[in-house]
Amino acid sequence: MPATGYRYLVSLPGVRGGNAIVEGTRIGVHDVIGLLQNGETIDTVCSTALPALKRAQVYECLAYYEDHRGEIDVLVARQMAAAA
Repeated sequence: MPATGYRYLVSLPGVRGGNAIVEGTRIGVHDVIGLLQNGETIDTVCSTALPALKRAQVYECLAYYEDHRGEIDVLVARQMAAAA
């Protein structure tokens, strides 16, 4: 459960499938990681792609990814497949 170990992340039933999101948004950790894996930088995520996010929130998404790599990789892959 993200709320217990991450300051900016939560999981809410019924929101984004119960996956980890940035608190106060509907932006999933997998959304942020997918952008970074596809060439965005932390600066471009915060300034252009997802301007509602602060750098600290993006870094926390990265920390969550390090702790839950398998889970997030599956979500990113599903999202990329759906976009194709």
